[in-house]
Amino acid sequence: MNLAYYFEQAIKNKASDLHLVEGSVPSLRINGELVRIDAEIISVDNLKKVLFPMLDVNIIKKFEQEKDIDFSLEFFQNRFRVNLHYQGGRIGLSARRIPTHIPSPEDVGFDETIYGLTHLRDGLILVTGPSGVGKSTTLAVMLDIINTERRSHIITIEDPVEYIFHDKQSIVEQRELGRDTNSFSQALKYALRQDPDVIMLGEMRDYETVSAALTAAKTGHLVMSTLHTSTAVETVERIVDLFPVNNQSQISAQLSSVLRAVISQQLLHRVDKGLVVAREILINNSGIANLIREGKTEQIYSYMQSGKDKKMITMNKAIDNLYNQGIISASVAHNRKRDLETKAVYY
Repeated sequence: MNLAYYFEQAIKNKASDLHLVEGSVPSLRINGELVRIDAEIISVDNLKKVLFPMLDVNIIKKFEQEKDIDFSLEFFQNRFRVNLHYQGGRIGLSARRIPTHIPSPEDVGFDETIYGLTHLRDGLILVTGPSGVGKSTTLAVMLDIINTERRSHIITIEDPVEYIFHDKQSIVEQRELGRDTNSFSQALKYALRQDPDVIMLGEMRDYETVSAALTAAKTGHLVMSTLHTSTAVETVERIVDLFPVNNQSQISAQLSSVLRAVISQQLLHRVDKGLVVAREILINNSGIANLIREGKTEQIYSYMQSGKDKKMITMNKAIDNLYNQGIISASVAHNRKRDLETKAVYY
């Protein structure tokens, strides 16, 4: 089995992901579709035989203990974020290709609202959505704007490190779980003692990390992170629900004061092939803050739809805009709109 060959195919075909699973056919995800590389299945233990000699002994040890692990690999000057796991007693590998260069704001469709968020000096900015919709890329572009435009101390805490930053106006330190720190919450705790201006957390996974992030945002730092939530409303509810019931009122109040924005993303198929990102944007103004503090999250979408704040946009409106510009088809627009808002009929 030639492992490098499969990674080379991912690069040549501009695939977003590579899937190698013992007992299955090697596959790539290209423009959102799963495509088989060849017809030959990967035999049992074959993947382990070729992969393990390439890995650090500590990675192998942790994998055998926990049965799941994330790390990074480099092939042909391209970096991949790799998840290694077991399924049915066999090893499976999923690799996400990380672009060599950080895209420009224009490449990823930033508008003035998102660009303006990079000028904030404190608070919490969250980028949300399912796996594979470009959350890490959006954060990387925002950080690169800060790195380019102002003198700041930026600390990233990632699992694993994805985009590689080079100092421009700012100093950028990138810490990786397992290599540089043992947990997001621990790294965030000590990051506050390292004179940071901006802290980027790869993901907020538990209430300890969320609690530390809220504290960091409250004490004069700009904190940016991701969550695997689908909507702005779900994001607010998920954060509050991570805490014990008797603490939720306090957390709602704290979140209402430090949250600056939630950017929820989807990737949609374009009519001219390829993918385009649709973004829902929640800006935390006084009206939204009151709803969060009072636990009236079910009213947030109505507020966003009301147009009181022109910087906000619901996902359905973002999808409408892409359809009206001729970027996506009627069927894509209809199928990807959310049931919580009335689906429009396209002709």
